[in-house]
Amino acid sequence: MPFGNDKSSGSDGQLSDSDSSRLSESMSDSPRDSFTSDSSSKHASPVSSPPKAVTFDEVMATTRNMSNLMLAHEIVTNENFHLDTIDPPKNSLEGKVKQIVHKAFWDCLESELNENPPQYEHAIKLFDEIKEILLSFLTPGTNRLRTQICEVLDVDLIRQQAEHNAVDIPKLGSYIINIMSKLCAPVRDEDIRKLKASGDVVQMLRDVFHVLDLMKMDMVNYTITNIRPQLQRQLVEYERVKFQEILEKTPDALNQTTEWIKESLKDALEKTSQQTASGANGVSMDNLSPTLVLNSGYLKLLQAEYHSAIPETLITDDSRIQELKLKLLQVKLTACICLITQNAMGPYCTNGLTDTIKEITKVLLQGMNSKTFNLKETLDALSIKVCSEMNKSLTGRELSPLSTEAQSFLVGQICSITEKDHPICNLIEKRINEYLNIFLCLPYPYKRVPKIPGGLTSVGQELEFIAVHYANVVNLNKQVYGPFYAGIFRKLLFSDVPEAKPETVS
Repeated sequence: MPFGNDKSSGSDGQLSDSDSSRLSESMSDSPRDSFTSDSSSKHASPVSSPPKAVTFDEVMATTRNMSNLMLAHEIVTNENFHLDTIDPPKNSLEGKVKQIVHKAFWDCLESELNENPPQYEHAIKLFDEIKEILLSFLTPGTNRLRTQICEVLDVDLIRQQAEHNAVDIPKLGSYIINIMSKLCAPVRDEDIRKLKASGDVVQMLRDVFHVLDLMKMDMVNYTITNIRPQLQRQLVEYERVKFQEILEKTPDALNQTTEWIKESLKDALEKTSQQTASGANGVSMDNLSPTLVLNSGYLKLLQAEYHSAIPETLITDDSRIQELKLKLLQVKLTACICLITQNAMGPYCTNGLTDTIKEITKVLLQGMNSKTFNLKETLDALSIKVCSEMNKSLTGRELSPLSTEAQSFLVGQICSITEKDHPICNLIEKRINEYLNIFLCLPYPYKRVPKIPGGLTSVGQELEFIAVHYANVVNLNKQVYGPFYAGIFRKLLFSDVPEAKPETVS
């Protein structure tokens, strides 16, 4: 897991990170007491600076802090993170300009070398640039090789040789390629072999620069891999410090987060009121758990109908959340269709048929992230295919196929699963939320995972994948931003409580 070096939460979902002590305290049996403690304590939650005029330099500093925070977060949380050389499309204006400029440069170099006597000014600049790139690849302690490169690619010496028409460019190129073969990653061995086989001097130098660009990117990605373990150990503190710097320069940097928590708190209070009205044992303001409120907010971010701006404290995970949100919607629809099929087939439903329906549904829902995707048309086509597969399964066992009336009813059920009051869809959604909520309360690392609820066994593997990855996101987020959340909770509970009649809170 990418968060294996972070401290785990407690068995009841509490945060155990010492730097998140304020939020940890709020998860105790008397959370109200933790919010009424002295705000001047050394453990007090971070607070924003009072409003003030923001200068351009402060805006740029905030942008840099945010960029650094997001980069560090991505390196740690995404084990496959790497950088690639990005070339503009050839048909774009940028691509055409780059192509024209490069061609002009290399044509000029070729023209100079073909003069009588040859001119070496452009070539000397290239060798100087190549020398600096090669030196940048060297690690501390390689003094001998560093000295050798500086001596062979000494610009002053090459210029003196040029004055006497004694520059041996093929020999210098051969030396450069030999050094590159010693410094490059194994993945570049084939590129180096092609360089050695190059006959034209200008083309050889051009290819050298191309391979050097690749080697520079290899070096960057190698460095990223090496610093990842160190970043993992320091990420919580680093992100918290960077966000505090952003908050000091941008006092409203927690506005959306505050609204997000306020919505979750309001939902919790309304749920409490409903439970109290029905005679159930509700949760009062005195024992309202910030952990449960936060978890409710985290789950809301995965709901397909939730379109509010993502909280600032989760912006570094926005792409991951959106990807999991889409996967969860696909899992929900797949589970609904499989359950509808199983109910229609009854005892005649086989595991093979369920797997077939699942695969068909998975394939047809793959393009859901596309703007041109039409869910209604997809469900229409899917319902027809499901009926066909069901009839094929029945007739293959010498059983009667579905009647026209049964097929029409089945098609109607599948095509209407996106409607608000669809009973099967509501049941599936409720059980998915309960499963995810249980998962968010588990301590990390997970010694066991919750049992897949009934009706979701057909998508159990996919649902567990989503739950594990989202729990990782949530656990790290709680550790980093716990103190900020604690401050927001105190402000909402005791200075700006969401509108709720006191008499409805037991």
